[in-house]
Amino acid sequence: MNNQTNQIAFLGIKEDLTLSDLRYMLSLRGEDQSELFKISSSVKEKFVGNIVYFRGLIEYSNRCHKNCFYCGVRSGMRAVNRYQMTDEEVIEAALFAFDHNYGSIVIQAGERDSKLYTQRISQLISKIHQKTNNQMHITLSLGEQSPDTYRAWKESGAHRYLLRIESSSEELYKKLHPQDGKHLYSARMNSINALKKLDYQVGTGVMIGLPFQTIDHLAGDLLFFKQLDIDMNGMGPYIEHEGTPLFKYRDLLASREERFNLTLNMVASLRILMKDVNIAATTAMQTLDPQGREKAIKIGANVIMPNITPVKYRKDYLLYQDKPCIDEEAAECLGCLERRIRSTGNEIGYGEWGDPMHYRRRR
Repeated sequence: MNNQTNQIAFLGIKEDLTLSDLRYMLSLRGEDQSELFKISSSVKEKFVGNIVYFRGLIEYSNRCHKNCFYCGVRSGMRAVNRYQMTDEEVIEAALFAFDHNYGSIVIQAGERDSKLYTQRISQLISKIHQKTNNQMHITLSLGEQSPDTYRAWKESGAHRYLLRIESSSEELYKKLHPQDGKHLYSARMNSINALKKLDYQVGTGVMIGLPFQTIDHLAGDLLFFKQLDIDMNGMGPYIEHEGTPLFKYRDLLASREERFNLTLNMVASLRILMKDVNIAATTAMQTLDPQGREKAIKIGANVIMPNITPVKYRKDYLLYQDKPCIDEEAAECLGCLERRIRSTGNEIGYGEWGDPMHYRRRR
């Protein structure tokens, strides 16, 4: 082995990776990148196994009171057709997941915090458990809420919560959001910490390849995940949307190929850094590469989120442009994903909740 290969192998077994180590890992390309992937793949096999867990994704509503500069359903997007699924539609989607032995669903929506809305979510969680004999694990991704709301949702039966930080750098975070007192980095952090105190399985994540973002930012994001001691991660490449304020900075973006490579390196580096967490192969990766999710699974990801939202709503939940699978029925999507995952040498953990080993150990 050459010196470069030896160095990569050493980082694969090093206990406390530094900012400098992670910066180096994120910069690898070509044969050196392949060496990184070999190590992250072996770490995955040893610590979480070659099993991929399904999370049936229900995009409940695109109504949002936030106005984030990168988002295609931000409150300032006047051209968006706003919707909210009916209770019956949500239950039907959850039962599809249950009948097809998914084991887990994710309810995702824009951020709202009215009492009527938060109570409705509690009722939906309870109804899903009633209809599935308490066998369906429920993840929520509904933004910043009060500790009381998080507590009510957990008491209703929510198990996991994904709240992406988007960037752990407060300076960069401010460039991604209006400075109006409603988009505070501190509020985001307070929400994540409240979720941890309530014993949720907690996940967060970032966008990769943003304007103004550096390798140091991304290496810092990885250390942030480690310091926060998260249980699961959902991160993906930044994909611009022409209707958003951030689009005007598109000339600062790296190529889509480079953003994809950076995302793969982030997945591999996180698997090496936090060996037993759950890592999602996000849909945005498939936007940049037709085999994007499969490539992520091979090198460290172990969760995938098949979209089970009714097709009639999917075109209105475009957080970014060129989102795939917006016209495929849930059953079509399932057959395709089964073939894709098995092509990676992994199996699907049907009927399993897929709780991260990290969460069990952390408790």
